[in-house]
Amino acid sequence: MVRRAMVVGYGVIAYVAFLGVFAYTIGFVGKVGVPKGIDDGTPGPVAVAVLVNGGLLTLFAVQHSVMARPWFKRWWTRFVPVSIERSTFVLAASVVLALLLWQWRPLPAQVWSVEGTWARATLWGLYGFGWLMVVGSTFLIDHFDLFGLRQVVARARGRPQEPLGFRQPLLYRLVRHPIMMGFVIAFWAAPDMSAGRMLFAVLATGYIVVAVRFEERGLLAAHGEAYERYAAEVPRFVPRIAQLRPRPGAGVDGGRPVSQSRGWGGERKRVTS
Repeated sequence: MVRRAMVVGYGVIAYVAFLGVFAYTIGFVGKVGVPKGIDDGTPGPVAVAVLVNGGLLTLFAVQHSVMARPWFKRWWTRFVPVSIERSTFVLAASVVLALLLWQWRPLPAQVWSVEGTWARATLWGLYGFGWLMVVGSTFLIDHFDLFGLRQVVARARGRPQEPLGFRQPLLYRLVRHPIMMGFVIAFWAAPDMSAGRMLFAVLATGYIVVAVRFEERGLLAAHGEAYERYAAEVPRFVPRIAQLRPRPGAGVDGGRPVSQSRGWGGERKRVTS
């Protein structure tokens, strides 16, 4: 009983850590409501700032990608119980992202600044929409499985971890990676774009583009024709105009399988991530 309580407690701590760091990231990138925004601090040499910031983003990318790979999980779960593997991933990602937010070096030189109340309001609206798309897409699949709570609760109840179905809910009928698309929108929707935020947006977007390609190779290997058909019908990031029209007879899940996003900074393909 104590052991099960500890497992649940660990999962809750990892989830709360994620919530705190994720909320701070929204304020950090947007430079609103947090003690330190992306352009705050004393500027230093540009070359040093670029190297440090690039290194921090690379560290996050490596942690996020390596720990999500099947070969790493097979090795890692020889030492860590399967029930807390996902929570450990979430906690590690939160710690690395917190380090990035703490050690980020400002590059405040202005790239653009949009004038006009409506134009600025539109960009702020897109910024909020991007983050809402990220969060909302996690609930379209299984938010609590994505962040490890489902697994620790199943362990506490003594139940097996049932694999999630292969579904295509709502946004996943339009694009294969709505979580990633939400991140990209939020990173680039800036009324005031500094060199530091531009660096962040360029490197983070580049990581997203590369990471999903590697991930989809695993999905194709695992699910074969089903995922190949899904990938042929649904684009990665930008929906086709024809997809925006309702399909006759399509239910909530659209009648076709879809992968689910993996990683809290990325798409959770339930089986292979």
